[in-house]
Amino acid sequence: MASSEKQTRYTTTNTYSVLNSLGDGTRNVWVVLHGIGYLSRYFLKYFEELPKEENYIIAPQAPSKYYLNGEYKHVGASWLTKENTIDETENIMNYLDAVLEAENLPLDRNLIVFGFSQGVSIATRWVAKRKVACRQLVLYAGGIPDELSSSDFAVLEKNKTQVTIIVGDKDEYLTEERRKLESDKISKLFRGRAKEIIFKGGHEIKKELINQLA
Repeated sequence: MASSEKQTRYTTTNTYSVLNSLGDGTRNVWVVLHGIGYLSRYFLKYFEELPKEENYIIAPQAPSKYYLNGEYKHVGASWLTKENTIDETENIMNYLDAVLEAENLPLDRNLIVFGFSQGVSIATRWVAKRKVACRQLVLYAGGIPDELSSSDFAVLEKNKTQVTIIVGDKDEYLTEERRKLESDKISKLFRGRAKEIIFKGGHEIKKELINQLA
């Protein structure tokens, strides 16, 4: 007897983490999307050196959690896989919308959307699909989904969003061929407006580079 796959809808709950407090002195609000294997509360350590009074950081949590390194000790998480990607992407978009709704952010602050590694695919999809009016879009050591086009990012040009690409010159996940493909994609999607920063290092986050963005 042949098997079949069905679909249902249900309500779910997920956490997110924040660093510092949102107040009158807050100048920048960050939405930071971690890479595969992270938990949001630990990802926040990379933003601890930013001036606390001026920066409020929101770290959404990828929904799919698993034990790292085949040991039942440390937990990491993943945003998406190649399985059921379209529906899972929409679930994540709805979750990010809910995070922003819960935070009820003032409109007069600088919104910075930051994605690292796998988080780049989430950051770009969210900005493109939801037309997020951010002041900065930072794409750090990750690939942009192939389904996105320059028209998806017209909102960035309209809002004069600064797009910054950061990558290590020895990133083990970026072969020379992959680097060229991503470079061509970036040029087409952002019409040559993206600023590129190449640092000496691998697939890692440099706090000093983050500090320069605020």
